[in-house]
Amino acid sequence: MDRFVPAWAALRAAVADLADEDFAQPSGCAGWLVRDLVCHLVIDAQDVLITLVTPADGDPTADAASYWHVSDQPPTGADPLDALTVRMAAAYGDPALLRFHLDDVGSAAGRAAELADPALRVSTQDMVLTAGDYLTAYVMEWTLHHLDLTAHLPHVPGPPATGLADTRALLERIAGAPLPESFTDTDALLVATGRRTPTERERTALGPLAAKLPMFLG
Repeated sequence: MDRFVPAWAALRAAVADLADEDFAQPSGCAGWLVRDLVCHLVIDAQDVLITLVTPADGDPTADAASYWHVSDQPPTGADPLDALTVRMAAAYGDPALLRFHLDDVGSAAGRAAELADPALRVSTQDMVLTAGDYLTAYVMEWTLHHLDLTAHLPHVPGPPATGLADTRALLERIAGAPLPESFTDTDALLVATGRRTPTERERTALGPLAAKLPMFLG
C-alpha cells in the first residue's frame, strides 16, 4: 500500500505537467500516442475504484505475481479495448480535458487505495486477491506506464526509484529468476518486458534467461 500511492502520485504529476504538444508524441506502447496512454490510465484508475469496492468471498486465487497474464507475443493493437482507447483519447480533443479527467478519477483512486484494508479480498477478472496484492500488482502497472510516458519525452521526470525496484522484484518473481545485477532497474524492466532490445553484452549477461524474454504482460 505504501508503494502504490507514491508510484501513482508521481505518474499523475508527470501527466499534469505535460505540455499540450507532448500529448501528440509517441509513447512507449507500440501504436499509442501519449494521449492514448493517458486515456488508458483513466480507465486503469476506474478499474482500481471498481475493484476496491468489489469484495469477494473465498480464498485468494491469485497474488501480485499471478495476477499478470504473460505472453511471448507482443500486443498487436487489434484488441477491441486497445482500439476503443485510441478512439476515446481522440474524442477528448483538448489535452486539458484528459489532464482534468485523470486528476479527478486518479485522485479518487489514490484515496481509495489509502483507505483500503490490505487484507480485504477483492474480485477482478475472475480472480480473487487481497487488496494488498492487487495494489502491489498496480505498482508494476504504474511504473511500466511511467516508463512508457517518458520513452520519447526525456524532459519528463521518470518513476520513483522505489517503484522501479519493487517492479523489478515482482518481475523477477514472474520470470522465476533474477535479472543480472549489472542491469539498472530501468534497463531490467525495459529489456524484460520487450520495451527495448538487449545489447549483445546484455544478452550474454542474461544467459539462459534470455530464452524466456521478453515477457509481455497483460
